[in-house]
Amino acid sequence: MSVTFAPLIPAVAEFDADGRLYSAVYGDVYHSPSGALGQAEHVFLRGNGLPGRWRGREAFTVCETGFGLGLNFLALWKAWRDDPQRSSALHVVSMEGHPFGREDLAALLERYAPEPLADLGRRLASQWPDLLPGLHRLEFEGGAVTLTLGFGDAQVLAPRLSARVDAFFLDGFAPERNPRMWAAPLLRDLAALAAPGATVATWACTGDLRRALQEAGFNVRRAPGYGGKWHMTAGEAAAEGRVAAALRPAAGGHAVVVGAGLAGGGIAQALAMRGWRVTVIDASRAQGAPAHAGHIAAALTPVVARDDNARARLSRAGSQRALARWRGLPADAAPRVCGTVQLERDAGRSAAMAGTLAALAFPQAWVRQVSRDEASAIAGLPLARGGVFFARGMLVRPGRLIEALLAVPGVTVLPGRAERVERTGQGAGQGWSVRDASGAELASADTVILANAAGAQAVLSASGLLDPLPRVAQMHALAGEVTLVPAAALSGGPRCIVGGEGYLLPDTGEGCVVGSTYVHGASEARVGAEGQRVTLDKAAGLLGGRHPDFDALAPGSLPGWAGWRAVLPGRLPAVGELPHAPGLWLAVGYASRGLSWSALMGDVIAARLRGEPSPLETDLARLVSPR
Repeated sequence: MSVTFAPLIPAVAEFDADGRLYSAVYGDVYHSPSGALGQAEHVFLRGNGLPGRWRGREAFTVCETGFGLGLNFLALWKAWRDDPQRSSALHVVSMEGHPFGREDLAALLERYAPEPLADLGRRLASQWPDLLPGLHRLEFEGGAVTLTLGFGDAQVLAPRLSARVDAFFLDGFAPERNPRMWAAPLLRDLAALAAPGATVATWACTGDLRRALQEAGFNVRRAPGYGGKWHMTAGEAAAEGRVAAALRPAAGGHAVVVGAGLAGGGIAQALAMRGWRVTVIDASRAQGAPAHAGHIAAALTPVVARDDNARARLSRAGSQRALARWRGLPADAAPRVCGTVQLERDAGRSAAMAGTLAALAFPQAWVRQVSRDEASAIAGLPLARGGVFFARGMLVRPGRLIEALLAVPGVTVLPGRAERVERTGQGAGQGWSVRDASGAELASADTVILANAAGAQAVLSASGLLDPLPRVAQMHALAGEVTLVPAAALSGGPRCIVGGEGYLLPDTGEGCVVGSTYVHGASEARVGAEGQRVTLDKAAGLLGGRHPDFDALAPGSLPGWAGWRAVLPGRLPAVGELPHAPGLWLAVGYASRGLSWSALMGDVIAARLRGEPSPLETDLARLVSPR
């Protein structure tokens, strides 16, 4: 296992003799006996000068240690809603080492959330994520209120946060019960997030805590307490934190995105939903066919790894962000959550997977091992082997998805092929111009994002910007092909995605897609008999029993789709601003996981440009940064 990985241990709902919610692990109650709402308002809101401090602001960000039932968040949200002079946006980042499961949280909020917070509590519970380690982004009020939940040890999560925090709510069990939540290293990591003028408040008020806060970079003092406590602690950050200082929002509100595939579509949607004007330059439309036109269906399935490595963490975060971001799209473009049965190759791999799942301790409602009989029952077809079942596996129609992403108000699509970029203006007014082969300008903006897969490499090279990016210089294109087979050939097709060595997808109404090929050194991506023989053979290897109609299908006689994958060393994408070209961003190398990365990386870029808390931990962001 990775030295930083520890299984998430959910909270258990227990009660003390007085009926108060109680943690046996820490020997402490969850909230003040005098009332959670009163404590939230007195300690955390008034202790941080709220609501007054957010008035006239574009956005206000709060960071909390110890989410618990979320009563502080609910009180903050209600205060923001009730204030006609509120900031345009409210962002909350909160860490919780032992979260409650969705059903327990809903029941506890019904019991403990006072009436003014009851409806907001139900809205929170309805979006509550699966108990998986890492960051989870929840959105309310049309995206004006965001909650970035970090599930895991705060001492591990805090140094991985990227945010400019205006107010800190230090909560959690008492320092003598849970000293790690009040330890100096954690307080220093929080101070690094402090925006200019950031404030801090907590109900705790020991001399040791005040000294630790002073040493971490907060000027603190005693203030009148709440609910029988003589004192609480309040104060301000002594200086802007190093993390916050590097996260100033970008100027302007117009971005040019080069590329109208999954990468470009995800970025365009994320920016447009935040009020930006987005111009998308599409080379495929310039040639008469939008990207992924004819690509009937594809699968979005996360992966797991025993050490919960970067690829596993990114794919998990990506699948969750995709569902949250895309489920509100028109029905033919929204993901279809049908689940994925991922077959293991042999008994040895199956035994290893059992050990992996035991070590990860992820919820069985999210991933569980299944026998061949169980897998076959889930799929509704006899399958060759058992494996694992991902209940959130999604069937996506890429062509229709991209069109829906580009149809978001604020997005304009221009046919054209970008050949190079060049700087415009000077100093603070510097921007970028995107030009075609003749040198004519296609579009310009302060922010330009190259999301045109392998084509970005040529643009960077022609612009004299590739040399500092040796990993990007190694990007190469792989051709791939999928085949559409009649659902009747498989008795209607599987009820879920079936993956392994290849994949077989449920019926879309047009047939079942099987795939895929990986062709190195191809001069073109095309549909043909050779590729169809490979895809049909892969699908046959997933099936058990006899399927005469499927076996009778003739390679070369079926419809299909072919395209390109842009692949980087390590098979992780390159996403971020170019250090040597401020204002120019890259989002390429999505390989065969374009659906996994699209929404997540779009939000990562948009959050950074807007100065929001990032939905991605900084260690992962560094791994995918262009280099």
